[in-house]
Amino acid sequence: MAFWTYILLCADGRYYTGHTDHLERRIAQHQHGGFCDFTSRRRPVTLVWSQDFATRVEALETERRIKSWSRAKKEGLIRGDWQMVSHFAKPPHERPDLTVSFEEHTPSPFVPSEVEGREAGRQRVSTSLDTNGGESLASLPKDEGAVK
Repeated sequence: MAFWTYILLCADGRYYTGHTDHLERRIAQHQHGGFCDFTSRRRPVTLVWSQDFATRVEALETERRIKSWSRAKKEGLIRGDWQMVSHFAKPPHERPDLTVSFEEHTPSPFVPSEVEGREAGRQRVSTSLDTNGGESLASLPKDEGAVK
């Protein structure tokens, strides 16, 4: 008999980790909402990772270990990205500086002017030297911009 540890992706983007001796039946129980309060409020669920084990003890220990992991480390496991799992296994102060991409960048279909108005790209940012409601000091008459 095989025992399974599994990870479900819930409709709200959260992960649920569990173990079972009958994977297909357990997934169906989660989908129908009668098995677990956590997943019943976050349906539908999708199986994103599973691993079989020879004993229930191994499956349960793996479930407990995965439940203690960060989201990033779980996502590395789901992807089979062992470099990512290894990276997030280290304490933050011991991790090398790496840029880890969780999703492919998709450019926005919106142009700033379509969202924020025509002048959005040309708005002026006030600085500590420019405090006259957006007018630059150079545009003021010399006596108004002078420091006294």
